[in-house]
Amino acid sequence: MNTDVLVVGAGPTGLAMALWLNAQGVRVRIIDRSTDPGETSRATAVHARTLELYRQIGIGDTVAEAGFEAKDLNMWAGGKRRAHVELGGIGGELTPYPFVLIFPQDLHERLLVDKLREHGVEVERQTELIDFEQDEGSVTARLRLPSGEIETCNAIYLTGCDGARSTVRKQLGASFEGGTYDQLFYVADIKTRTDPAYPGLHVSFDGPDFMLVMPYGEPGKLRLVGTVRPENVGKSEALTFDDVGQEGIRTLGLDLESVNWFSTYRVHHRVTDRFSHGRAFLLGDAAHVHSPAGGQGMNTGIGDAINLAWKLAAVIKGNAGDDLIESFEKERPVFARKLVDTTDRAFTFVTKQSSLAEFIRTHVAPVFMKTVYSIGPAREAFFSVLSQILISYPESPLSVGSAGKVDGGERLPFVRFDDHDNYASLSTIRWQVHVYGVASPELQSWCETHDVPLHTFAWSDAFAEAGIAENAIYLLRPDSYVGLADRSGDWRTVETYFAERKITPGPSKNQ
Repeated sequence: MNTDVLVVGAGPTGLAMALWLNAQGVRVRIIDRSTDPGETSRATAVHARTLELYRQIGIGDTVAEAGFEAKDLNMWAGGKRRAHVELGGIGGELTPYPFVLIFPQDLHERLLVDKLREHGVEVERQTELIDFEQDEGSVTARLRLPSGEIETCNAIYLTGCDGARSTVRKQLGASFEGGTYDQLFYVADIKTRTDPAYPGLHVSFDGPDFMLVMPYGEPGKLRLVGTVRPENVGKSEALTFDDVGQEGIRTLGLDLESVNWFSTYRVHHRVTDRFSHGRAFLLGDAAHVHSPAGGQGMNTGIGDAINLAWKLAAVIKGNAGDDLIESFEKERPVFARKLVDTTDRAFTFVTKQSSLAEFIRTHVAPVFMKTVYSIGPAREAFFSVLSQILISYPESPLSVGSAGKVDGGERLPFVRFDDHDNYASLSTIRWQVHVYGVASPELQSWCETHDVPLHTFAWSDAFAEAGIAENAIYLLRPDSYVGLADRSGDWRTVETYFAERKITPGPSKNQ
């Protein structure tokens, strides 16, 4: 084999796939037909769950520090600020990253490329997948190199992370059912002589216009996303920033200095029928695209990559059989389809053109938002959904048992205690066991024999409040989701878990 895994596409999904595979000692080759990372990206939000997973390869804090923490959200309508809510700190007891991070995709990609380069892996630019074939043991792909030469690459697996127009998906003949929204959208990067009078994110509704304003840490620099007025849609090829509604900019009192770049795009809502096709897989926008509501798209693609990467690594190393990879199909598509449906409904409401919809957006929604944010549990529930920390896999064959309020397949509750937290051990990509209270000598012996880290935490009320059961076993998967939750604390439940799934737990390269 020329490589273990050929990654097609060097957006955030493909880069995350390459980083996680490399961190586990898997040979990886990543190609992209573009010359450089994108310049006019639409994705800007990096959510808490993504940052938590980034900690596994040591870049969670690096990404967080590179972006801008959005701690405020302002809603504008009819030239007035109708609502203001504080986003900062509402998830303080839920995650190490209790905020929405604004980090534009173009900057994000460059950071991931640099991290990959530090580990000796270069993105092969201007390299295009022509086609591929697969058999029971390998994938053979034909690549067009920058020189125009054709090269054959043999790999064990191929991952299609090549976007909504995916060559991999087309080669597989996979469906991509869904539709396209009527509205034409624009994204722009602008420089202003003054910053907005109020900090944070701004959502503006003025008549038929919708505009989202996002600062990202550099004085006077803002990223805008908005709708193009229907009368201008017909000339979309020749549109400039001067052709879009600017009421929102004037409402915020922004003194425009320059437009660094401007681009228009259509928004789709589509999902493929299957993510797994033998030794080839579809991830990110190649598998599902949806509205920008909630900034979920890029984060979901990165989640796809991390979910699959540890499973591919285990099979390549001989620590598991193909059944483990099949669990990818039982986990990620379920979430993607639900997300497409949810964001579709939210997006339709935000962009619907009618007098009733406009009244709701300008009068009802601001009052509702302020009311919700005045109730602690409601604030936390909103943040939990937005941040993706509620993603779980209850129907997965890897999800077993229940202990306290934690079920197999769920994210482990985050708990702060004595100036520490229980997520410190999650900075590795490997199986591990958590016990809150006392672990039996037999469990300690089993973990030592099988090279599975055992982390014990002195019991405190903070764990009970988070729904964790005292002395129970929480077996965590390499992507830090709970595989097994067992109230009895009996080591044999861990032994049985691995035996039934024919998995051999073992250390990864970065341990």
